Amino acid sequence: MIDLAAKLLQPLLHALEPETAHGASILALKAMPPISMGVADRRLRVSACGLDFPNPLGMAAGYDKGAEAPDALFRLGFGFVEVGTITPLPQPGNPKPRLFRLPQDEGVINRLGFNSEGHGPPHARLLARRGRPGIIGVNVGANKESTDRSGDYVQGVKAFADVASYFTINISSPNTPGLRDLQQAGALDELLARVLEARDEAAQVYGRKPVFLKIAPDLALGDLDDIVRVGAARGIDALILGNTTITRPASLRETTVAQETGGLSGKPLFNLSTKMLGAAYLRVEGRFPIIGAGGIDGPDGAFAKIEAGASLIQLYSAMVYKGAGLPSAILRGLVTRLDQEDLASITDAVGRRAKEWAGDFA
Repeated sequence: MIDLAAKLLQPLLHALEPETAHGASILALKAMPPISMGVADRRLRVSACGLDFPNPLGMAAGYDKGAEAPDALFRLGFGFVEVGTITPLPQPGNPKPRLFRLPQDEGVINRLGFNSEGHGPPHARLLARRGRPGIIGVNVGANKESTDRSGDYVQGVKAFADVASYFTINISSPNTPGLRDLQQAGALDELLARVLEARDEAAQVYGRKPVFLKIAPDLALGDLDDIVRVGAARGIDALILGNTTITRPASLRETTVAQETGGLSGKPLFNLSTKMLGAAYLRVEGRFPIIGAGGIDGPDGAFAKIEAGASLIQLYSAMVYKGAGLPSAILRGLVTRLDQEDLASITDAVGRRAKEWAGDFA
């Protein structure tokens, strides 16, 4: 019933301007009856970073920026939900329009620019739901005009330590000028030192919360080497690969929209992000898990990410085109794949095709 309603809602949402449609989808989710569309199968469970995930599929940051509908997202089947990106102070983000569909490519371009309510409102929402089940990550970022961006991430960790299951340090958005400079080895080392110190201080009161690092999929391989080295030395808990790309594949058919400035996500990102995932998996050598994101639009893409090296996976943009029934469809497809290959656990497939996916990136 809910799946049918979602399919009927899809054309209505696409008749709206993209950012308006995004807001309407949040409202629709909040109004959804409390019926679970999840898929329960013990073989989908993943234990990573001290957390027990009911399945490997997560909602990526960027959809529920203000933590308005995490419980509804859990009911769609997601095994974890990441809210944000959230900055310390409220900021409007970049001027509109700033969100664009590429329907022929099933892609999305955004230059939102960390539009955020600040820490207060999303923290209050998460505090109000504290005690309910579900793994919720808080993706923290820096204000555009900040004079101490590392300090903004520290503030985020301190502010949400009482309600977050884990933190994601987002240094890979292309829409805040200079933010990606934090991926450089020296700046990253200082950032992680400060963030992890703040996490460890908060852990004395709220318990230890894992810290994930979210990076771009279009890094030079030398920069990826530095990130893995610094991340391992500092002791990050996981790597998310990756964010949107500033590249524009030659295969894009929506050539006019493709000229818009911003980060490209969705199906066109799949090959690039999965190749980088394989390359990262080979470099990490099991020191921490990787969360694969970028272009997943069905069970085959989800399983490919896992085979390339992802212990967990995330999606967002495909929901624009496939609707609210996508998470449960992916989970059913993964269960079918486990049956076909007689695998005892989804974790048995992690990284087994990493070299093949990495290819020239290895």
